[in-house]
Amino acid sequence: MILLEQTLLSEEVFDEHFVCDLAACKGACCVEGESGAPLEEGEIAKIEEVFDVVRPLLSAEALAEIERTGFFEVDDEGDFVTPTVGGRACVYATFDANGTAKCAFERVWREGKSDFPKPISCHLYPIRLRTLPDYVALNYHHWPICDAARTCGAAHKVSVLEFCRTALERRFGAAWYRDAADALAVWRTERP
Repeated sequence: MILLEQTLLSEEVFDEHFVCDLAACKGACCVEGESGAPLEEGEIAKIEEVFDVVRPLLSAEALAEIERTGFFEVDDEGDFVTPTVGGRACVYATFDANGTAKCAFERVWREGKSDFPKPISCHLYPIRLRTLPDYVALNYHHWPICDAARTCGAAHKVSVLEFCRTALERRFGAAWYRDAADALAVWRTERP
């Protein structure tokens, strides 16, 4: 682990390569998994705030699930997560003509209709955060559905840290990211 301020970064965040290849995976991370996307408590209010803007983008099945369960659920571990349709796709996933899943929140954010890009857990992926008593751990999540992203990242020589720059700056700040990038540069010179 690499200690940076009040964060502990897994070495894999520096060593592994990653660049999403949406054409290859078709947004499988919005569909696959054991539950919906993890949510921070403060994000629930943002979801409620922007819901009327994303509502027209959501499927009838997603809207029925939101009506039944609400804007979020509590999973088996007691964490807030997005609801899913039939235990699969996130209710906030939309699908284009090619069947590629795209986040409704991100779509309206890109159109300038919202200041909420998407849940931070989605924005940070493949980094998963874990809150410890004195630190926040940043761990790399290895998921077979992202094989194409690892191949693409290796081809472009982009680390997980570099790929997640915007999300990391959103969560920890630009100064933190600069320090992390400096640590990555040192890390690379010291690795065989």
